[in-house]
Amino acid sequence: MIASITMRPLLPMLAMVLATWLAACSTPKPPANWQKGGAALDVPRARWVRGDAVIEVARNGAVYVNGDHELTVDRAGRVYEADGTPVALLQADGRLIGPDDEDLGVVGAARASLPGNDAVAWLGLYPTGELVIYGDEGQRLALGVWLGCTDSPRVAQTCVLISHLMAQQLRQRSQAPAMSFGVGVGVGF
Repeated sequence: MIASITMRPLLPMLAMVLATWLAACSTPKPPANWQKGGAALDVPRARWVRGDAVIEVARNGAVYVNGDHELTVDRAGRVYEADGTPVALLQADGRLIGPDDEDLGVVGAARASLPGNDAVAWLGLYPTGELVIYGDEGQRLALGVWLGCTDSPRVAQTCVLISHLMAQQLRQRSQAPAMSFGVGVGVGF
């Protein structure tokens, strides 16, 4: 009887400690080298115009989608959500690593490749600022235009990085095995 009386106040505390521990175990770890950083990038003041969606990059690295702060990219290749949660780290060799060291593809100054398919570009940025996605048959599908992204390779790579992450997010939302853009894509982008 004495043991049950003294244990009752401890049970809620033990439950809270266990819940906190389980939550900490399920939180994804930032990519390796997160603290050190990765690729050296230049963060431009730039704008990606795509239909009714406008993506703006501020000099401080904040990325706004239709006025809402969605991501931040820094000069050391780190990309994180507005609340500071790590999204990806661009390595110096162009490999993009996500939380728990997930392969997110390869990002260069003019193109990006999907994970596991490094040799084939799925997204390209042209010197004119035009952004395209390449279809399965090699066709070019327009994804809008970047303004302020062609000043240097490090600036272009920053814009390709942002485009790659956002286009992958759209691709995952559509759950389509192949990328297809048609009427209505970009709403809610």
